[in-house]
Amino acid sequence: MQAIQNLIDNVEKVIVGKRPVIELAVVSLLCRGHVLLEDVPGTGKTMLARALARSVAVDMKRLQCTPDLLPSDITGVPIYNQKSGDFEFRPGPVFTHILLADEINRATPRAQSALLECMEEFRVSVDGITYDLPKTFMVLATQNPIDMAGTHTLPEAQLDRFLVRLSVGYPTLREELRILSDQAQVHPIETLQPVTSETEVLAAREAVKAVHLSPEVAEYAVRIAAATRSHADLRLGASPRGTLALARGAQGLAFLRGQSYVTPDVVKAMAGPVLEHRLILRPQAAAMGQNVHGILQSILEQLPPPV
Repeated sequence: MQAIQNLIDNVEKVIVGKRPVIELAVVSLLCRGHVLLEDVPGTGKTMLARALARSVAVDMKRLQCTPDLLPSDITGVPIYNQKSGDFEFRPGPVFTHILLADEINRATPRAQSALLECMEEFRVSVDGITYDLPKTFMVLATQNPIDMAGTHTLPEAQLDRFLVRLSVGYPTLREELRILSDQAQVHPIETLQPVTSETEVLAAREAVKAVHLSPEVAEYAVRIAAATRSHADLRLGASPRGTLALARGAQGLAFLRGQSYVTPDVVKAMAGPVLEHRLILRPQAAAMGQNVHGILQSILEQLPPPV
């Protein structure tokens, strides 16, 4: 769909030279998934969320996560109306299309848990009343892998709710020179115009679901997830939610590539972003210098793809 390619091109005007990262963020949007952006400060994590929201012409709200953040600061709270004598629900920042949860690991586990229902069921329950979130609701959460003082590690249940974990990374010399040139007068985000709409995004979602996933390729995805659960160096493997994320993400990436069916190569390309943050090393393996990236790659090399 040309509208989605226009979306990627538009975001790339702001996030220079990071098209693979942008594509995976768009795949998450098309698969109704969420993105965890883990990188050092100043690499464009926040700008990615802003550029995505502007390009689709939907609302975006920013939640700055701090140690004193309360669950009600995220979901909203009933407020007493003196005129009517009733309590009225005042929605929190989670009631938006794209929620940027900045430095999510600086919020306490109590505050982080307020996002669990939102991310999985796309709704909010407050005082026994359930409120639905927009159809294009998506969480883009950021966290820094350094400066861990005052941070709270995301629990496995929350990590499992992110479709992909991405790292923007540093630009090349040429790309950084272009960034300097582009921002000499004004930041590109200030002049970025919408190129698609929420309606087109929802239509693309339906097209992604129509991408054919053969039984052989589906079994390949399941075998990859199963291999992580039985690996000797992993304390925790991929959950069934992770298997579903791998299959759906592969359909989304195949759609972006203009394919009408999912190939094993697409599944392998999505395995790292989708599964690595769901895996936990055994302490003995970590002490020996192992990492989840290397273990997953070895699994992919050992498992023969369907022909």
